Amino acid sequence: MIIQIQDDFDPGKIADSGQCFRWTKTDGQTYRIIAGKRCVYITALAEDLFELDCSQEEYSRFWQDYLDLREDYRSIRKRIDPEQDPFLWKASEEEKGIRILRQDPWEMLITFIISQNKNIPGICRCVELLAARCGERKTDSRGPEYYGFPDPEAVAALSGEDLAACRLGYRWKYVQAAARAVLDGKIDLDGLQSADEETTMAALISLYGVGTKVANCVSLFGLHHIDAFPVDVWVKRVLAEQYPGGYPYEKYSPYNGICQQYMFAYYRHKK
Repeated sequence: MIIQIQDDFDPGKIADSGQCFRWTKTDGQTYRIIAGKRCVYITALAEDLFELDCSQEEYSRFWQDYLDLREDYRSIRKRIDPEQDPFLWKASEEEKGIRILRQDPWEMLITFIISQNKNIPGICRCVELLAARCGERKTDSRGPEYYGFPDPEAVAALSGEDLAACRLGYRWKYVQAAARAVLDGKIDLDGLQSADEETTMAALISLYGVGTKVANCVSLFGLHHIDAFPVDVWVKRVLAEQYPGGYPYEKYSPYNGICQQYMFAYYRHKK
């Protein structure tokens, strides 16, 4: 099906934004996207026209929200004053097209636990190995096989040796503990989608191996709390170099997570 997106939307920038690890470029204009157990190909046809190889029903039921296409990102960018905040304005202009995907909180919890002290290619390899180890094998619309992201039951059933074979290193214990916590009801990820940020952060940080940065990433990219503001090495540099007097969180609330993505991408590409 063909869709028209009259707003900021750039699949390449989203794929490179550090929030998703199962987007693969298949040719110059096409990306294969695996989200949970689903898979779709999206192809840029023109400036605002895109083709998705799915039905209208599946697009309306899943992919439209997954891509966050009901949100107006251009209006959000207009909140940034080029005279008052020239850095963030330039970052948002350079990196417009990024959107905060509405991803599965369980998948994001495990993915960002894995992400600790790993670069993006390394994270992608680990996620694919874990999916291949215990995810459901499926076939996409073009014929190639892929593995859906495994359920908590499947991950919890893996031994430490199985998890270590996914190149998780010391993180295998954290992944195993998170899966068991979800299964045992010690954390309600679905319930956290409507929780306030204080409650969300406390619940996530209570998990073994989950610190503030990972918790913020899960909040932003898995629970779609778009005011969450993960701070990694790149964002630390931004805050130190561009906001020595302090970043104005209140000014950009409730869209600080979107601003963070512009900053993060801009500094990665700038340095």
